[in-house]
Amino acid sequence: MNTSPQKFCLDANILIEGWRKYYSPKICPDYWNVLNELGRQNRIFIPEMVHDEIIRTEDDLSAWLKKSHLPIYKVDGRVTQCLKRIYEHNPTHQYLVDNTKQRSLADPWVIAHALNENACVVTKEEKINANNSTRIKIPNVCDNMGTRWINDFQFIEELNIRFSCEMVK
Repeated sequence: MNTSPQKFCLDANILIEGWRKYYSPKICPDYWNVLNELGRQNRIFIPEMVHDEIIRTEDDLSAWLKKSHLPIYKVDGRVTQCLKRIYEHNPTHQYLVDNTKQRSLADPWVIAHALNENACVVTKEEKINANNSTRIKIPNVCDNMGTRWINDFQFIEELNIRFSCEMVK
């Protein structure tokens, strides 16, 4: 029986939307400190494709990520085999990447790395329930593959992360 703590694989939108909206370091620096600490503990990680997607834009988040302690997992043979399993499992999984707009390129790798590490995917994406959709989201594929996924609010609650507030003068 595995008694080690659950690992979490972060989707790019957790960092991007968190930085821009919910947990801006201007109003919630604790969030970024906690992510750094969880990275040091090897409880969270990002795939190399997520890392590359974020640092492609030279901004404050990119600078933070370059200095952070978030482990960056590279693709290897086992991860590639996981990706192959994802695509072979269900023909709709090909719609995870939007090739026409060159978006969501890291999404299959997030799931493949999570499968390889027996990790939980953390994403802001929501499941699509329409049967006629030609687009599929990370939660749908995770469910199809038997991989656990949660959103960032569930992640914060599950890890008992608490933020403190103060008035800065």
